[in-house]
Amino acid sequence: MQHCHHCKSHAYCIDKVPIFTGLSSEEKTEIAEIASSRSFEKGEMIYMAGDKSGTLFVLHTGRVKLFRLNASGKEQVLRLVGPGEFIGELSLFSSLPLTDNAQALEATTMCVLHGERLKELMAKYPSIAFKVLDELSRRLEKAENRIEDISLSPVEKRIAGALLEFSEGKQEIFLPMSKGDLASQLGMTQETLSRKLTAMEKEGLIKLKGQRKIIIKDKSRLEEISLED
Repeated sequence: MQHCHHCKSHAYCIDKVPIFTGLSSEEKTEIAEIASSRSFEKGEMIYMAGDKSGTLFVLHTGRVKLFRLNASGKEQVLRLVGPGEFIGELSLFSSLPLTDNAQALEATTMCVLHGERLKELMAKYPSIAFKVLDELSRRLEKAENRIEDISLSPVEKRIAGALLEFSEGKQEIFLPMSKGDLASQLGMTQETLSRKLTAMEKEGLIKLKGQRKIIIKDKSRLEEISLED
């Protein structure tokens, strides 16, 4: 593992991380000094359930999939992680091993921060700890909303909501994950997702182009579906 000297040329990898915004350059330098750089190839595991990492992984470039496996080996996608986000944080605050798996979806670089030294800096700069708590609170709210959606929302409502979220106001969407991973995240089979997307296309709501591209043709109707009780 090489020390993260190259991070300086990128104004430090930590500059991309919301939890470190607002720190002085001196404080950021202290954070950078406990960081090291690691690269992962597409498909490579960053960590696996059961690992005791005690490490904070900060995504610098690339994309990572977090997922769990049930007893029968079926995969449940939890979320995708992009540049500036962090993973592995739960092992910092608990002696329990990690419960999810993290896999690189493409060539990925990480800045890895040693847990014990990071906790020392959190004690020194409480703003870092508060920002971590804020981010974890947001994730918890999203997770609870997703559980509610999967438990109570019709399939069409879940799909419409996801499409609107991915679109970020644009007409054209490029899915950030495979349809299999999206179906898993939305709590349905890939066959159900494909069937519903085809039905939405027939209704004139969307147009499917290839495996990942979707054009939104009737945004207002999708919004209605996403808000239906």
